[in-house]
Amino acid sequence: MMSRTLNLLGALLVAATMAACGGGGGRAATAPPVAPVPADPATLSVLMFGNSHTVLNNLPGMLSAMLTAGRPGKTFSVVAAPGYLTLEERRHDAASLALMSRQKWSAIVFQAQQYSLSGDFVYSIDEAVDLVRMTRLAGTVPVMFPEWPRFGVDETERIFDLHVSIARLQAACVAPIPQAFDRAALQYPTLVLHNVDGNHSSPAGAFLAALVLYATLTGNSAGALPLLPAFAIDGATQARLRAVADEQMLATPPRTWCPGDVVL
Repeated sequence: MMSRTLNLLGALLVAATMAACGGGGGRAATAPPVAPVPADPATLSVLMFGNSHTVLNNLPGMLSAMLTAGRPGKTFSVVAAPGYLTLEERRHDAASLALMSRQKWSAIVFQAQQYSLSGDFVYSIDEAVDLVRMTRLAGTVPVMFPEWPRFGVDETERIFDLHVSIARLQAACVAPIPQAFDRAALQYPTLVLHNVDGNHSSPAGAFLAALVLYATLTGNSAGALPLLPAFAIDGATQARLRAVADEQMLATPPRTWCPGDVVL
């Protein structure tokens, strides 16, 4: 068992060092040699790398509550990595790499891939591809978290396709969160999904994103989840959002680019 653990850590560190010579530019940070904690088969753990879009409105807490309610008999831990970093910054951040290798995660969710708001510039995806590759070396399921479109901006396809381009290079599940926002806005035009800044989520928007991530990770129907009273979203709105998530999962299967991955 100790040999397998050391081999896993070695693979992660070798991958980090090799990727420093790739197209990401600059020398990549490497994680300090901390032995990962072995996985407990009764405990499923999800690590979330992202920025304020991940953390605002306690989206990780919503996802944790959904996993706990939808998978009885399992214990879930959802951890949001500290800091508001892009995926490019995460790839070069020693603390983030150490967190990846600290234990055997069941899944890692990646949000904050940079994209041009104007569409005039192209940002590197090399770092995101490296992070997905490292996740796979550890035997962990990688999930891409495309951000929802900004309020009133037609950018869903561009955002989603960017994350699919990463998954085509290194297999990863891609959660159809942007499409779910568009569907909810079309079906329920009075439903507020965005913060007043038009960029971040409202509580209902965060709840919808968490539902899509839940269904992506588990393969379960979001519609089968019970009312979650801990969050400031009324029962009728939760029901509408669960239905939207289910419809979107059928329209855009998130495991198209990760068909062999186990579900949590």
